[in-house]
Amino acid sequence: MDENFKKIIPYTLKFKNHIFWNVFFNIFYALFSTLSFIALFPLMEVLFKMNEKVVELPKYKGLWEITSYGKEYLQYYITKLTIENGIQYALLLTVALVISTFLFKNAFNYFAAQHLTKIKNGVLHDLREKMYDKIISLPISYYSEKRKGDVMARMLGDVNEVQNSFFIILELIVKEPLTILFAIIAMMKISIELTLFVFIFIPLSGFIISRIGKSLKSKSQNVQKENGFLISIVEESLGGLKVVKSYNSEGYFKSIFNNSIYKLLRLNNSIGKKNNLASPLSEFMGIVTIAILLWYGGNLVLVDKTLNGALFIVYLGLAYGVLTPAKAISKASYQVKNGLAAAERVFEILEVENTIVNKPNAVTKETFTEKISIENINFKYEAENVLKNFSLEVPKGKTIALVGQSGSGKSTIANLLTRFYDVQEGSVKIDGTDIKDMTLESLRDLMGLVTQDSILFNDSIKNNIKLGKQDATDKEIIDALKVANAYEFVAALPNGIETNIGDAGGKLSGGQKQRLSIARAVLKNPPIMILDEATSALDTESEKFVQVALENMMQNRTSIVIAHRLSTIQKADKIVVMHKGEIVEQGTHEELLTLNGTYSKLVMMQSFE
Repeated sequence: MDENFKKIIPYTLKFKNHIFWNVFFNIFYALFSTLSFIALFPLMEVLFKMNEKVVELPKYKGLWEITSYGKEYLQYYITKLTIENGIQYALLLTVALVISTFLFKNAFNYFAAQHLTKIKNGVLHDLREKMYDKIISLPISYYSEKRKGDVMARMLGDVNEVQNSFFIILELIVKEPLTILFAIIAMMKISIELTLFVFIFIPLSGFIISRIGKSLKSKSQNVQKENGFLISIVEESLGGLKVVKSYNSEGYFKSIFNNSIYKLLRLNNSIGKKNNLASPLSEFMGIVTIAILLWYGGNLVLVDKTLNGALFIVYLGLAYGVLTPAKAISKASYQVKNGLAAAERVFEILEVENTIVNKPNAVTKETFTEKISIENINFKYEAENVLKNFSLEVPKGKTIALVGQSGSGKSTIANLLTRFYDVQEGSVKIDGTDIKDMTLESLRDLMGLVTQDSILFNDSIKNNIKLGKQDATDKEIIDALKVANAYEFVAALPNGIETNIGDAGGKLSGGQKQRLSIARAVLKNPPIMILDEATSALDTESEKFVQVALENMMQNRTSIVIAHRLSTIQKADKIVVMHKGEIVEQGTHEELLTLNGTYSKLVMMQSFE
């Protein structure tokens, strides 16, 4: 059994009631598929006046003789009705019998399909829920190595493929095989000799079709990988559309996109060729078998006279009826391969180990009373250490600024404090408790983060601001906007706080977006605030507005400010100067200027007085 098939089974157990009813109705569908052909026999006997007169009610002799019993039972009633009411009444009864069997067959098919739909949609829902829960919980480091488009393709396309292709397996192991089985039993009761041809056809057809579809799963995996790459191209080119256009790089991205869709074209054509070959090939082989049956069976009817003509026509109907489920099995086997390939990609994500999780005995810390301690940290993203034996203490209520050139390790401190990445050597403690011993939720509840890139969502200003406090009132939101020096421009908008700000806040200026990010942090009202180069992307005028907002927010709060522009941190209680992951100077603005060292040079470079 395929490993991915085993992994899907637990998701179906929740729907075992629907599985039972699907199997139940499929059994009856398969039974009535056979009976619908058998019911044609008394009709033809009436039409051609071939039926023997049965004047005594037959006796039941066991399950194996049930076909003969059913035939004699029908003949008894047809004889009786013909004698009592005439041949037309008997004909009407047999027509009604044929209609009834087809009605029951299709009714059972409908009920089975309804339960299968509920299984497919239910598992799709659960897989999507599990996938989103997984991708949202994986650490930031995971996405630094993966294409977001590929993750999106797995979340949307591959999960859909599992739904569309995988659950055909229920029909593959129940509905179609039983339809074939019941038909063959009826055929054997009519003629064992003729049925031998069918036994030759089914395994031969299955072998040929399986050989054709041998490489289908690997090709399906390649298609799904290429789909992920394609979505990544679209996602990245739309996200960086200003850069694409300003550098006249449309042609470059078009060439990458076109190469990808050309690969998909070749792969899909190759898969389609094999898929399209399965159905006509199985049908052709079936027709060849029917032709042989016509020749051999015709001899039994016309020459040897060992087979009833009406029974032979019913037999041909049954034999042809075997072709439909046989074709369905060949087609479904291809689709299942697609589903298994998609399931493999889905489970690759679901089985990724999340390295940043709560310990079993993690504590919930609700208050911050003393200090943050960063002790002897060594940390690297790849080969070289970004932080080297780094230690720092941040007392409650103080503002500590981290400055230095790009690549000095400033933003890494923010990543470690929030546990976006875990410390490799050393420790980070809050009030003496290692943050690894705290629950992630309680750790992040203590912190507010304002980043260089104002991360906003395509929603209203109100919903963007209250992310950290979902039960916030409109008054609380407006108060936060005032602290963030943002209420004036928000109030001037047509719909105020209900105004939609567009994709990534595209309807607002950089300064406006940053002030909304600050308002979001203010509303959350955490005791610790982390500002990661919150003004570096702003122009001078916007910076002034944002700086006022930051100063309002940092009052009576513990703040760690990562700054590129030194004008924003001159009031900090301590400024820590970093170079290549190490502290080279620390002190107040005035103290550091007096040292006439690295900080003083940085100030001079920025023409700060």
